[in-house]
Amino acid sequence: MPKDVKIKYTQLFINNEFVDSINGKKFASINPATEEKIIDVSEADKADVDLAVRAARNAFKRNSEWRQMDASKRGVLLQKLASLLERDSEYLADLESLDNGKPVADSAFDILCAVDTFKYYAGMADKISGKHVPSDYGFFTITRLEPVGVVGQIIPWNYPILMLAWKWGPALAAGCTIVLKPSELTPLTALYVAQLSKEAGFPPGVINVVPGYGPTAGTAIALHPDINKVAFTGSVEVGRLIMENASKSNLKRISLELGGKSPLIICNDADVDEAVEIAHNAIFANHGQNCCAGSRTFVQSKIYNEFIQKAAAKAKERKLGDPFVEGTQQGPQVNDKMFNKVLRLINSGKSEGAKCLTGGERWGSKGYFVQPTVFADVQDSMTIAKEEIFGPVQSIFKFETLEEVIERANNTQYGLASGIVTKDINTAFTFAKAIEAGSVWINCYDAVIPQAPFGGFKQSGIGRELGEDSIKEYTEMKTITMKISDVK
Repeated sequence: MPKDVKIKYTQLFINNEFVDSINGKKFASINPATEEKIIDVSEADKADVDLAVRAARNAFKRNSEWRQMDASKRGVLLQKLASLLERDSEYLADLESLDNGKPVADSAFDILCAVDTFKYYAGMADKISGKHVPSDYGFFTITRLEPVGVVGQIIPWNYPILMLAWKWGPALAAGCTIVLKPSELTPLTALYVAQLSKEAGFPPGVINVVPGYGPTAGTAIALHPDINKVAFTGSVEVGRLIMENASKSNLKRISLELGGKSPLIICNDADVDEAVEIAHNAIFANHGQNCCAGSRTFVQSKIYNEFIQKAAAKAKERKLGDPFVEGTQQGPQVNDKMFNKVLRLINSGKSEGAKCLTGGERWGSKGYFVQPTVFADVQDSMTIAKEEIFGPVQSIFKFETLEEVIERANNTQYGLASGIVTKDINTAFTFAKAIEAGSVWINCYDAVIPQAPFGGFKQSGIGRELGEDSIKEYTEMKTITMKISDVK
């Protein structure tokens, strides 16, 4: 552990105060690079969620400071929070890497992206408006967008601070109050940012953070009758449970950003070196722990052999190791469960006949490190072609025609993202129109910006994050109609 990473907050954050869980339980946060305990964190369960929801509900009352606050002032608070993240970005990057295992340079980049997200929504806060609706029969009609209420937010461990910003930004801009459950694997940065929200001036109860486990704290959020909406990022399996619990309780609104098995198409006319670079970053970024990772690389036949050789060579050069050492490109998987899952799927690829060009084993003897792995000659029927691996495993397929690869790319339960590398604009837009995915990247990959909506087709989710569209997820539309009498 770097000497300057001092853990400051480990309790629940409710009503602008750090408090122990009611039952006194704690869980250990583990450093995935060393497999050693970092610190114990208070564990929330249903009773704690109830307290947090009560605080959020009080903060959302009609006459509360938060509800009476001008929209522009909400924007000022969001801008202040962004500034505080910038001020403490070095510490936050160290804390994120300690808890998550990603290289500290990657954590620093994530924090800058979170800052940009908060700044974007700071500017959006006083621009959320309805419209005038032309009415017949002498009526005057307008619509008004109002905050949906108390929102429960459940975020994953792969991008802890960034996912927090994606959830908090639009919810706070819209005027909602929040009960956030960070992943039990990476709770530390969320708790620190909670303290920054208090320093920024958010009133008590507007933001609450309750670390805990999915079956207890997460389920309590999904079932809670006083929560008006749940936003979740994570697996399809848990997304189904949240949808079920939302319907069983108060039919609360939901937005779900779930898994992916995203295709990246490399055409014959692509510059091979550039395509190898794009495809490499598409799958190996964040150790492959990315819901929109380009985990199915389809390469057209004329350049296939050259591509797989260069892809394997680039993966071999990737530097694994201590996240705090300059130049490290890949740290460990987040925990032993994900580490073992990745190795299991790698072994399935080998046993089912895919050609392992490099990697395929554990790296080192301590920490949850997996060698960057490249498979060639992958067939659509193989397990690694269908299951979301969520690890540093590039699966390369061969294809002949655009029509063929579009059909194969769409043959999945997922539809989160996609990409194509080609010099032909007609090919690019034919693919973009035909692919069943929420994002299409042309001659790039994972180009996610705060201003543009992000979300999935099919079982990759419901609703959208980011952009103006995310505001809709946190507002209710009210129609107001008045009879206008003629002046005589």
